[in-house]
Amino acid sequence: MEEYELTSLLFVHIKESAVKPVHLSKKTIEDSYIRSGGTTRKASRQEIGGLMLNSKTPVFEELHASKLKNQVQVMTLLDYAGIYKLLGKPVPSNADEIMYWLIQEKMIVDVDGQGFYITNFGALAAAQSLNEFDSLSRKSIRVIKYEGKNKSGGSKEYPGNKGYAIGFEPLISFIKSLLPGSEVIKHALREETSVYPEIALRELIANALIHQDFSIRGSGPMIEIFEDRIEISNPGRLLPSKKIDRLIRTTPESRNEILAQAFRRYNICEERGSGFEKTVIAIELYGLPPLKFEETENSFKVILSAPRSFAEMSEQERIDACYQHAIIQYYGSGGMNNASLRQRFGMHDKQASQISRLIKEAISVGKIKPKDPDSDSKKFTLYVPYWA
Repeated sequence: MEEYELTSLLFVHIKESAVKPVHLSKKTIEDSYIRSGGTTRKASRQEIGGLMLNSKTPVFEELHASKLKNQVQVMTLLDYAGIYKLLGKPVPSNADEIMYWLIQEKMIVDVDGQGFYITNFGALAAAQSLNEFDSLSRKSIRVIKYEGKNKSGGSKEYPGNKGYAIGFEPLISFIKSLLPGSEVIKHALREETSVYPEIALRELIANALIHQDFSIRGSGPMIEIFEDRIEISNPGRLLPSKKIDRLIRTTPESRNEILAQAFRRYNICEERGSGFEKTVIAIELYGLPPLKFEETENSFKVILSAPRSFAEMSEQERIDACYQHAIIQYYGSGGMNNASLRQRFGMHDKQASQISRLIKEAISVGKIKPKDPDSDSKKFTLYVPYWA
């Protein structure tokens, strides 16, 4: 507020919209206005077209998660030291340098020296507590452990409210502590290890966090631990360009690219597009049933099953395991064969006929095909996924 000749004057500065041209309320885009030569005038159709081309689609991670905060409040709400640790960098002793870095990381937005907005990305990655951000409090990771194989038995819920990046390692350690272990021989010593490969847990949980649909209110990522499986789900269906049987080793797409890039920089998940492939490889080494994918009306779920022998698996599980093995072998050695599939199931040479029957069944349902249809050799025939 300023005074001019004893008259109070109020100056309001409205920044130019980066999202779309500004037009009159309840009017069409044709009624857009621009500043030109110190005046505001109606934009021509050509100018409107240029404004539309330069407009920016709002990105969820860049939207504000907080009201205007001062420096001390920002540094209290965000665990910036935890992010520096993930990056392997020392924490600067100068607060202004830390704030500048947070701006570069897109965790906060500077408002002309008046304060800072914490972005959705800043809160999701580094919040000391997501409960401090009203719009994100329901996006905390929920971990539920059930006593039996279904939800009818007793359960315990372990709510977590830290930001995804700074809370990821503690989350993985906590989940491993809840899982049954098995004794293995390693370096001539007996060691306890989880029945589930850690890399599978890491990749599947990171995938659920990265690819969730934040536009779905009232629900967040969930990890449900049963006696015989782990179910990892997130809000949001697959993107329209994705098919549920083509998720392994396909070109990755993400709803939340800023979050996805950050997870890779923070070494939380593997390089782009390799998560499901590394998970399936680990599953095969541990002798687990195949990954199972489920899509509901507004969520996506991945199921990681506890160890079961070939005889204990259902026919569908055997076919799915055969198909997933064919994908891994196709990108690794050009194709699978009877011997590699026997090894995947931990079976010996005398059980080759069972594997042959499974291969025939997988071919009949259209999951795999011979790499060379004209080959007469059954013993050395290679098989590839149906789409190869």
